[in-house]
Amino acid sequence: MKGLLTALLCISLLPAWANNDNAPYFFSVSAQPGDGITRLLNRYELDEHPCNVDKFLELNQLDRNDFLLEGMKYTLPVMIYTYNGTSIRSTLGIDDMEKAKRIANYNRIIKNRSLRQSTYQASRILWVPYHELNCEDAELNVVTEADRTDPPSTKNTTAEYALFGKEYARYEIKSNRLKGKVYYITAGHGGPDPGALAQVGNRNICEDEYAYDVALRLSRNLMENGATVHVVIQDPNDGIRNDDILLCDKDEKTMGEQVIPINQLARLKQRTEAINLLYGKHAKAGVKEQYLVCIHVDSRSERARQDVFFYHFEHSKSGKKLAETMQDVFAKKYARYRANGQYEGTVSTRNLYMLRMPYPTTLYVELANIKNEADRKRILPSTNRQALANWLYEGLAQ
Repeated sequence: MKGLLTALLCISLLPAWANNDNAPYFFSVSAQPGDGITRLLNRYELDEHPCNVDKFLELNQLDRNDFLLEGMKYTLPVMIYTYNGTSIRSTLGIDDMEKAKRIANYNRIIKNRSLRQSTYQASRILWVPYHELNCEDAELNVVTEADRTDPPSTKNTTAEYALFGKEYARYEIKSNRLKGKVYYITAGHGGPDPGALAQVGNRNICEDEYAYDVALRLSRNLMENGATVHVVIQDPNDGIRNDDILLCDKDEKTMGEQVIPINQLARLKQRTEAINLLYGKHAKAGVKEQYLVCIHVDSRSERARQDVFFYHFEHSKSGKKLAETMQDVFAKKYARYRANGQYEGTVSTRNLYMLRMPYPTTLYVELANIKNEADRKRILPSTNRQALANWLYEGLAQ
């Protein structure tokens, strides 16, 4: 009897797809006019990982340079599971909470784009990108030898930062790699100044919201690796968001307390004084490495495409070195993840207030041209915003 109960218990703990009747299968879709391999995979948020591309070619017996035929069905590297109604982890038989969050977010994105009709909870149909369960590069967060050799005391340690929002407030401290370093992360504009504007469909999008979301994601990455982080421009209720369209608002404050002035010079002076005050306190305490990252989204003509590019202060050797390091990181990432491998992001100097006046080594980042439809794909999907944050983290952590 005891053996029978044990057997029944083991069966009850199996993921839903363990039964052959519920085995996962790959999703198929018809190619639309103008679809190529990259465009089709991009629509389903699959082109970022090389193993998804490789699996797509394998499933459809295609070569990388083959064309797709309009109306023909192609099998995507998306695995369809029967959701067990309890959790993604128990459905898939995994323990990784971050992976489960990414899969849940992927399903939200696909639903928001009307690529599926209902949520995975309502339909009991869970979409899982192939790379999440089958590829070594599934998580873009940097993993280094330093991460692997940290003392046991840093493992499984968690902390909480309410500004990240309810879903992301609690995070794991993965390493002490950046312990003793201080980072000031600021999104451009904010409060009464939304920055650059564009229209997507019948909705307006604002630069400051997308810069802020990337700023929070970058800050979380830094904190996960032991850094001291000051989020300069703060919104009390936005947190890290997973929607494509981020609603514009005006409730951001400097350091969460100071109302942001309407006047541009007063606005820049306010945040700079807050940064420099903290810089002095940290320097007095013996901190030798302090960095400021200013995150923006550019605005140019609708036809102007641009890659992520960087500014530094003309007379800052450390700023130039940081910008060039970041450029090198992005060039390597583009070579790996962009279909043609090309990257044209630049490093240059500008006589900007936020480069001249703050005390820390400063990097000024332009993520995309908000007016250009193709460029907006770099910032609208939350997975792309997370990738940008991951790559910025990698440049800062070198």
